[in-house]
Amino acid sequence: MMLSQIARDQGIRYFLISFTDLFGVQRSKLVPAESIDQMATNGAGFAGFAAWLDMTPADPDMLAIPDADSLIQLPWQPDVAWMPADLHTVTGQPIEQAPRVVLKRVLRQAEELGYRIRTGVECEYFLLNAEGEQISDSRDRQSKPCYDQQSLMRRYDVIREICDAMLSLGWGAYQNDHEDGNGQFEMNWMYADALVTADRHAFFKYMVKAIAEKHGLRATFMPKPFAHLTGNGCHTHLSIWDIAGTENLFDDPQGELGLSKLGYQFIAGVLNSAEALCAIVNPTVNSYKRINAAVTTSGATWSPNTASYSGNNRTHTIRIPDTGRFEFRLPDGAANPYLLPAALSAAGLDGIVEQRDPGVRRDNNSYTDPLPVDQVKALPGNLLDALRCLESDQVLRRSLGESCITAYLKLKHQEWHQYSACVTPWELETTLDC
Repeated sequence: MMLSQIARDQGIRYFLISFTDLFGVQRSKLVPAESIDQMATNGAGFAGFAAWLDMTPADPDMLAIPDADSLIQLPWQPDVAWMPADLHTVTGQPIEQAPRVVLKRVLRQAEELGYRIRTGVECEYFLLNAEGEQISDSRDRQSKPCYDQQSLMRRYDVIREICDAMLSLGWGAYQNDHEDGNGQFEMNWMYADALVTADRHAFFKYMVKAIAEKHGLRATFMPKPFAHLTGNGCHTHLSIWDIAGTENLFDDPQGELGLSKLGYQFIAGVLNSAEALCAIVNPTVNSYKRINAAVTTSGATWSPNTASYSGNNRTHTIRIPDTGRFEFRLPDGAANPYLLPAALSAAGLDGIVEQRDPGVRRDNNSYTDPLPVDQVKALPGNLLDALRCLESDQVLRRSLGESCITAYLKLKHQEWHQYSACVTPWELETTLDC
């Protein structure tokens, strides 16, 4: 069915044709329904230099071809529909470093091996006042606020509207909670094929911010907005299925913790590239104030600090909470919705192909009983160290593509240099009298 017909049937007046750049910023054009069929066929034109894609003003326009099968009508503004798009050159070639294009490339690699990858994400965020200066609820002050009923229900209007939206969209939303930081929340919906989850993840971040603004608040997914509070994670659950999607190939009742040999090989691949993965799933300077944080007001950071795996133990990079899946606890709220599953899948698939061994399971409390450095790898201490690890990691370079890695590293090094040139209040306070 033509999109213009869908617009007439569903009362849609405008379409947001949207793509996500390498820094996770969503870029869009608002297209009236009268023009949508032409845009769906030919694409909406964008200047590549205007986004974080490592392009120049001399490059020709790129065209965003919307994925009509992934159309989402805005529940809070139903006369508008959102469609994720893939970027192409004017001659029809894909923009190789575009994150959604990168994810689709990695998923094709999985399909060639006979696998279908499914993921779920747990997106944490803070609700702040409209200016973004402090948490929005002055009464939310407990040192251990996680699951606090009173604080959760004081934000019922916002949480309900977001959850109702997910229910109406058929995502299978199933729980909402107050998280471990004051003013912090998490909302969960059902896992799905990796591309579907990535599109929903991108839309979820937009939706949460838009509905928060509607209520006079500001939502942030920033990894560590407050030094004394738990940061925003984006824990990712992953399983591999057969191509038909009927058999979970990670599920093995006879396997340790109910996980198959294939699952452990995948985990081994993730751990093998863990330091390089940080550059993508912990993509900002601020990210390293979450994974290397001091003890928070609640008593724990809930983020990993070593490249290790465990059973139902939340102090490690990988947790196996149940049969047939694992949880990747490293990513934070700034992670790109498309590059996150692309990089995670690429590393894991390499573990399968190379038949890697993850080593012994670690069941220690990494916060209070850390293992010596000769037994477990530490995670990078800052973005620069992570970028250097990514530069030398051939697994991600090969799977994500030279264009993606080269562009990403160039732009992220520029960001690091900009940060390094800043004189911070801490520097003034501690060295002004030298």
